Amino acid sequence: MLGLRHVALRVRNLQRALEFYSGVLGMRLEWQPDDRNAYLTTGSDNLALHEAADLTDSGAGSLDHIGFFVAAPEEVDEWGRRLEARGVTLVQQPRTHRDGARSIYFRDPDGNLVQLLYAIRTVERTRAASPAGAK
Repeated sequence: MLGLRHVALRVRNLQRALEFYSGVLGMRLEWQPDDRNAYLTTGSDNLALHEAADLTDSGAGSLDHIGFFVAAPEEVDEWGRRLEARGVTLVQQPRTHRDGARSIYFRDPDGNLVQLLYAIRTVERTRAASPAGAK
């Protein structure tokens, strides 16, 4: 097993979700088979967006949260500033956890909770597994 590399979200408006995940978070469109489904990536993962008209406007998504790793703790703070500059409200300001991880939380346009996370053990494992320990 290579690990968790795919998450699928049901969204109310595919275009709005695409603008958020590509325009705000910088993911790139990998495949869009039709006008109700799209697949995005950062290079080693896959986020599926499926438009579903039956979602309610409760403000809460269909799972607890999804997370994106960053390579350094400073990147968490940089992302926090970048997101706020784009009008995204942080649910949790940058915070260092007991294990040394650092993260922020915010919501996508459909209310799904998104975490940007620096987790030293995961970052070190990823670097060790990549060719020549690349950063």
